Amino acid sequence: METSVQTAYKEEMQRLEETFSEIDRQLTVLRDIPPYTGTDHTEQVLDSIRETRRHNLAVAQVEPYFGRLDFHETGQKEPSPLYIGKVGVEKDPSLELMVIDWRAPVASLFYSYTGGTSPVEYDSPDGLVEGLVYLKRNLVIRKQILQRVVDTFNREGDSMAVTDEFLLYRLGENKDNKLRDIVSTIQSEQDAIIRAVKNSALIIQGVAGSGKTTVALHRLAYLLYQYRDQVKAERMIIFAPNRMFLDYISGVLPELGVGHIQQTTFSDWALDLLDNEMKLADPAERLRFWFQTGSSRPHMDDNAPGRWKGSIRFMHWLDQALEQYEATAVPQADFSPWDGAKLSKQTIQQWHDVENKHEPLMKRRERVIARIKRWMEMELDKVWEVHLKKDYKKKGSAKLRDYSKLWTGYTPFSFYKELFKSASRPSFLSEQLYSELPGELIASTEAYMKKKLVQPEDMAPLLYIRSKFHGIHGDLTFDHTVIDEAQDFSPFQIALLSQHTRNQSFTILGDLSQGIHDYQGIRNWKEFTDLFEDGKTAYFQLNRSYRSTMEIIYFANEVLKNGIKEPATLAVPVFRSGDPVQIVQMNEAELISSLKAAIEQLQSGVASTVAVLARTEARCEALYKQLSVHGMQVNLIAAGQQHYKGGISIVPSFMAKGLEFDAVIVADVDANNYAATEQDAKLLYVGCTRALHSLQLWYENTPSPLIASIEGDFVSRK
Repeated sequence: METSVQTAYKEEMQRLEETFSEIDRQLTVLRDIPPYTGTDHTEQVLDSIRETRRHNLAVAQVEPYFGRLDFHETGQKEPSPLYIGKVGVEKDPSLELMVIDWRAPVASLFYSYTGGTSPVEYDSPDGLVEGLVYLKRNLVIRKQILQRVVDTFNREGDSMAVTDEFLLYRLGENKDNKLRDIVSTIQSEQDAIIRAVKNSALIIQGVAGSGKTTVALHRLAYLLYQYRDQVKAERMIIFAPNRMFLDYISGVLPELGVGHIQQTTFSDWALDLLDNEMKLADPAERLRFWFQTGSSRPHMDDNAPGRWKGSIRFMHWLDQALEQYEATAVPQADFSPWDGAKLSKQTIQQWHDVENKHEPLMKRRERVIARIKRWMEMELDKVWEVHLKKDYKKKGSAKLRDYSKLWTGYTPFSFYKELFKSASRPSFLSEQLYSELPGELIASTEAYMKKKLVQPEDMAPLLYIRSKFHGIHGDLTFDHTVIDEAQDFSPFQIALLSQHTRNQSFTILGDLSQGIHDYQGIRNWKEFTDLFEDGKTAYFQLNRSYRSTMEIIYFANEVLKNGIKEPATLAVPVFRSGDPVQIVQMNEAELISSLKAAIEQLQSGVASTVAVLARTEARCEALYKQLSVHGMQVNLIAAGQQHYKGGISIVPSFMAKGLEFDAVIVADVDANNYAATEQDAKLLYVGCTRALHSLQLWYENTPSPLIASIEGDFVSRK
């Protein structure tokens, strides 16, 4: 007798064959139509539509859908099976929807429905639609082969509750060197973020492994679908923590059929806008300083350079400095190009302060000087003698050049550099305002700016000055801005980006428990929410971690609690069990041979990607060289690196954030490297939560107090 599972599989096989047949037929027809190369606008539009259909059908030809929802809409005779896929597919010529795009309103039911017999509803363009769910089914199709059919709800079956079987199946898959889309496994709390309204600043506090990055990327794809008449892909931007992370996430948007979205780091974006007049100081030097070993690691306060320059207080200070510069910018002298012609300083001041008040500062300077030039030309028209006119024109041009030099034309960099002179206060700056700058800040900033270098915290102030000087043109405004690892951004950066982002349309995501750069970032999300208008923010908290096993999550939570009195959030794992976390005492003399053996054992089992984490870059370089000498194919990840290659990686702990590996070995977890401090607890937490399936922590002599007392079934000591 055929089981219900066999019946479902046979039913889905038949449906899949029908779908493939229709997709192949449509593709054959479309591919037989030659591309249009003429200039007729209507034909160009039709050709573009055909090309979009070709692309979507090519995507669907490989994996047409991943889910099915049988929905009985109130007022209809019977339930309708709705198949959900990455792209929508219509049956030609009836236009009947064979596959529904995952971003469509009705598809939200597939993600939001979590079981129960009560009616459900979704918000359609025509209003709320209510009905009953009869079946929710997950399907795995790989290379046109139906591999798995899982019913997570069946109203007419024995089970009336949604299970996590399909989710656990997908989470158990090994990872490669690229982040992948999660269209088939979006959870209800993630879907609520993805489909949130556009014109608000979403702030997402998500624990490690909660999928916040992929959620943000899927949100971009959703916004382009839902607000297609209001937003454009090329007017969206993603700010990532580093170039390697950009490489790691580079596959997600193309998988979702989205292209042309700008993806960059804040520093790269800023340097480009500032015409690369200066260079960013080597980030590795900064990181080596902050993540050195030993008890001498500095304590940060709000007057430290990173936090002071990243504060709204400094932004207001710059406003005052710019106002004082503006008040003294116009030369306090009449302009006389030749004897008998004079333009009063009051008139010039009127042109600057009143008639061009709406213009940014340097634009005002340009306009006033251009107007003086026009005034000279009008005065020359009054001179009839040819020889005098020629003489006056030559004198006037020379006088205007001299006058223009009195009116200092700063670049953002030269103006900023002027503010941080220790030998003398800028002439336009009041003594009181200058005295508000911390002395150490002036000295340290002046030292590296003499070499035309800047630090990351200088970028937002420099761009702010640029906007005051030159304004913000339309091509520098965004329809939507995504900021990843936002806990490492400063309030100044967010305030600046809000000037570049229309309608305060943001997706801001991060994890305060991973705020290892709080010497320049934030310690509370209120530092950001206070920057936006009332009613223009929405806060979401993602506590479920889908990355790691229960054992790893339980262990990582204990690390946090041992270093932080009140952690921001503790992760809640999905029910996916694995091996206990191993705490291993290791002899330094046997470290390399033991590492080699451990990595080979991991690769023979569950691990395709393995990471060895160490505290410093120097330690990572040493491990890399020693393992390479022993014949292992390993990749060293260093500051400034642009590509993550997968396989075996040697990574400084502070650079591992955002990445994930099948297995992780954290080396040197002793009391010297990881003290019982908030900063070290966050750093070790980051390291632990990179692991999907296997986590080991190795130490010599005395273990870190962050792990010494951890006990339970989820940990094993060797």
